[in-house]
Formats: sequence, C-alpha cells, structure tokens
Amino acid sequence: MVLLHVLFEHAVGYTLLALKEVEEISLLQPQVEECVLNLGKFHNIVRLVAFCPFASSQVALENVNAVSEGIVHEDLRLFLETYLPTKKKKVLLGVGDPKIGAAIQEELGYNCQTGGVIAEILRGVRLHFHNLVKGLTDVSACKAQLGLGHSYSRAKVKFNVNRVDNMIIQSISLLDQLDKDINTFSMRVREWYGYHFPELVKIINDNATYCRVAQFIGNRKELNEEKLEELEELTMDGAKAKAILDASRSSMGMDISAIDLINIESFSSRVVSLSEYRQSLHTYLRSKMSQVAPSLSALIGEAVGARLIAHAGSLTNLAKYPASTVQILGAEKALFRALKTRGNTPKYGLIFHSTFIGRAAAKNKGRISRYLANKCSIASRIDCFSEVPTSVFGEKLREQVEERLSFYETGVIPRKNLEVMKEAMVQAEEAAAEITRKLEKQEKKRLKKEKKRLAAIALASPENSSSTPEECEETNEKPKKKKKQKLQEIPQENGTEVPPVSLPKPKKRKSFSTEEFVNNDLETANNGNLPKRKKSLTKPEPVSEPEEAANRSVLKKKRKLSLKEEPLSSGPEEAASNKSSKKKKKLLKLAQED
Repeated sequence: MVLLHVLFEHAVGYTLLALKEVEEISLLQPQVEECVLNLGKFHNIVRLVAFCPFASSQVALENVNAVSEGIVHEDLRLFLETYLPTKKKKVLLGVGDPKIGAAIQEELGYNCQTGGVIAEILRGVRLHFHNLVKGLTDVSACKAQLGLGHSYSRAKVKFNVNRVDNMIIQSISLLDQLDKDINTFSMRVREWYGYHFPELVKIINDNATYCRVAQFIGNRKELNEEKLEELEELTMDGAKAKAILDASRSSMGMDISAIDLINIESFSSRVVSLSEYRQSLHTYLRSKMSQVAPSLSALIGEAVGARLIAHAGSLTNLAKYPASTVQILGAEKALFRALKTRGNTPKYGLIFHSTFIGRAAAKNKGRISRYLANKCSIASRIDCFSEVPTSVFGEKLREQVEERLSFYETGVIPRKNLEVMKEAMVQAEEAAAEITRKLEKQEKKRLKKEKKRLAAIALASPENSSSTPEECEETNEKPKKKKKQKLQEIPQENGTEVPPVSLPKPKKRKSFSTEEFVNNDLETANNGNLPKRKKSLTKPEPVSEPEEAANRSVLKKKRKLSLKEEPLSSGPEEAASNKSSKKKKKLLKLAQED
C-alpha cells in the first residue's frame, strides 16, 4: 500500500504530515472537503510526522525564494531524506506547487502529486496549522507570515537605484506638459504686449526670447541706442537688435500705463523661469536615459526613447513587446479605427518623431519605420537585461539604420547583422571592463576613506578613556570644594556682599596612656611645680554657699571612686602599678590640702 505524505511550507518551517486510509480518501473527496473545517475529524485523517522550524528569518527567506523558483533547498533536502521512508517506491508525496514537486521528483526520486485531494488537505493544514504544532499560537504564526511576506516582497522588488525607469516616465510627462504650458503662456505674453509693441512679434519668433526681450524693453519709448548692446546679447543677433530699435521709434502700438507694464513684466519673468526649468529638466532626462537605457537613447534619441518607455509603462514592458507593437506604439486610435473601417493600418507611431523617418522618402517611410522598430526592440532588450549598461550596441544599431537608409536612396548594400554584432560585442567587453575598473577604483577610494575614519575614531577613543578617570577625580573633588566655599561664604543681605570669614580649625586632643600620664605627674612632683590651670576668659558666675558645698561633695565621691578602680595585673607589673597608685594618692592629698 502506498503511503501518502503531504509537505507543507509555512513561514515558521517545513511540516511533513501522513494521511490515513489513502484509498478511501481518494474515493471520497467531497467528504474530505467537509472534514477540513472540523478539527476533530481532520485529526482523524491527518497525522503530524515531523516539523522543522527555520533557524532565522534570513534562512526562511532563502527557503521561500528557492521554493518559489522551483529549487530544492539544502534544508528541504535534508528534511525529506530524514523523515520520509527509505523505500521511495512506496511513498507518494503531496505538494502544493507543481514546480517544486517536479524538482523533488527529479533530484530525490520521490513520486509527487498535486491538486485534487492534496489541495483540500493543504487547505485544512493551513487552517489548523497552529493546532497541529505544539507551542505555536495563531498570533505568532500570523506575525511570522507577515514578516516573511514583507521581506519576500522587498527582495523581489529590489532594484538598482541608478536604473529606475519611473523617473524617466515622470520627467518626460512633465516635459511635455511644460512645453504646452510655455506655449500657452508665451502666446498670452505676445498678445498682451502686442498692444504696446506689435512689431516685435514679427521680428522674434522664439517664445522664451520674446519674453526676455519684452521684459527688458518695457516701455518702447525708453529704448535707445545705449541699450543696443544688451539687446544684442538677448537676441544673439545684431541685425535683429537694430530692427527692434528702429521698429520701436515708428511703432503703431498704443501707450501703456505703468501698472499694466509691471504686470506684463512679472508674467513674462514667470514664463522665462519656466523655460529655464524646462532646459534643466531636459538635461536631467538625458542623464537618466544614459544610465537606464543608453542603447535606446543612442539609437533613437533621449526624448523619443523616453516616450516609448512611458507609453509602455516600463523598460521591461517595452523589452517584452515585439517589433510590430513598437512600430505602432502611440497610434492605437488610428489602428483600431483602421481595423473597424477595414482601411489601411498606420505605419508608425511615436517613432515618427525620430530623424530617420523624416529623412526617408515617402515611399520608403513604412520600410524604414519597420526596420527602426526592429532595432528599437533589440536595443530595449539589451538595456533591460544587461548587467553593465553601455551605449556601444545603440551606436552600432544606429549605424545599421543609417546604412539601410542610404541603401534605399543609393543602393549601396549594407553590412550583415552578424558582422556588426561581433564588432559590438568586442567593443562592449572593452567598455564593460573599463566601467568595472572605474567602479573598483571608486570602491577602493571609499574603503580608504572608511579606514581613515575608523582609525580616527579608534585614536579618539583611547584619549577619551584616559581622560575619564581624571574627570571622575575632578567630579569627586568638586563637592568637597563646594562644601568649603559654603562654609566660608555668608549669605548676602540687601544685595551687599560680605567678605568671607576664615573659621579656625579645631585642634586635635592628644590621647595619653595611663603610664605616660603618671610619669608626667611624677616629673612635675619632683620639680616641685604643679600643672597650672588655664585662666578662663570669662569671669566665673557667683555661686551660693549651699550649691558650692554640694559640688564639693560630688567631686570627692568621684575621686574616691576613681581611686578604688584599679586595673588587675600579675607579677612585676602589678608591683609597679601599686607603687604608682600610692604616689598618685600622695599627689592627690597634697592637691586637696593646697
């Protein structure tokens, strides 16, 4: 009997499940659909064999990318070889994606099945997955799916920043809109200023130049020969400047007030600024086209190539179009009208704006447009799928179109496409090597700068670390100094500062041992001089007789107690202490008698 297993790929890991009663399930598919919704019945059908979680989000992304591309990842290979039975002929593995099933069958030798009952079982596993795996909650599974979905989409959408065709689409759309707006506004300036100086319209044809000249002249009566040099700089033609000066002297225009002139000048300055911005935008478009589609821009021009990309939606879409579609791209209305009326279909669309079709004869316009569309589709594919963009192929294709155009006119046979492409391949390899060399140099310079920056940071860090203990000592010393200052300072009163007073330091009392004290007493007794008491600075307060008698009695009791308390000792030390105590008693008696 064939053992049916199901492989389920989740955001948290791979899961392998075994199905019970395969033959009955395959025969009763509607009952399986009903059992999928009930968890108890689903547990009776499906049994969890193994679950292998992903180590990290990066590993999960790698495995999902491999599964979506139909590649057996090393983790999946190890998982299947570990948990599937060794007898491959008796195993049937159910998978959701036919591509990964074909890859497993080819590399590992297991028979794979998709669709039918497998799809229903996978639907039930997806529904009850958090109940099948222990320790996994519905919330954590949803979070894992969300994070993996974001990272997978980010990896799929990842592109080179320098080769973005969206900027080209927006730039060419804005350029076309600016052309329309500048034409409308310049016509308004011509009409408005024409009331005052109508002859200027016939002399100057360019819109931006007309607005600059109108802004410079202002009132035509103030134009004289002193302004002729500046007028020549604006018009870039001495004859036109002289004609403007002569026309201003004999003009048929009406007089204009100062406020009207101010409004005309401000509006013409706006038109001039728009035309300047249009030029800068065109420069930007040329630089972007040289980065994104160099071959297409070299073949047909930046403006026409950008319009083709914008009309197709992206460079990738343009590369997918056949040459017949590229030929009539932009002429859809005429095409469908011709199909409806059964008339002649259009010969060209947006590529009509290229110089090749304008240079061709009327009878050769259709032929050259077809040939040019063919070369445009080749150039767009080269730009879209080449790793290092170069304009070599575009230049070679342009040469082929030139040769074909001369062939239609003179009959000179052009070179074969194979020869031209061989030359282009050699030149493209050289150009790519040069570009990679430049990129490597830039990378080396960047790495050197990074190393210098890191070395500077490393040098700065030990200086900071060496200064930290000193700073700590300073911080420890600061509060002590503050305390001293607080003691020395006296609070201010009524805004007057009082000079600091230095307080005397308290003298430390010397601690004497009993032996030193007795020896000092003996020396004083032998010399016949008793220790003198220091005279107190303050006069003693008068004391009454009963209080004095009470004080004397207390002193006598204290002296008796001090004489009675003697330290215990042994041996010769005890004898010495007894002698010293006797001498002390004699000294105390003498003091009392005095």
